[in-house]
Amino acid sequence: QVQLVESGGGLVQPGGSLRLSCAASRITFSIYTVAWYRQAPGKQRELVGAITDTGVTNYSISVKGRFTISRDNARNTVYLQMNSLKPDDTAVYYCYLPVTSKWGQGTQVTVSS
Repeated sequence: QVQLVESGGGLVQPGGSLRLSCAASRITFSIYTVAWYRQAPGKQRELVGAITDTGVTNYSISVKGRFTISRDNARNTVYLQMNSLKPDDTAVYYCYLPVTSKWGQGTQVTVSS
């Protein structure tokens, strides 16, 4: 069964950076589009951005210019680099593999002073 495991979350001050990882097993990650979502307390899950098999990326307006999605096919891993973090970025972040409708378990990101 396909597994997605996120890591890299934590507590960071406003203006800081974090890099999240999403590692896949039992699937060749590189040939599929992978998306990142987030869900803040009391809010619906929202799309952060996605990367296609050819490396094309797109982002929500709220993170564009601050977040970058990349992939390391040799490691079967997708990354979410988050810079200039704001308190509004506080959420549980999930990676999602649309071709299998599979979600990772999520990783908590808290932006606070």
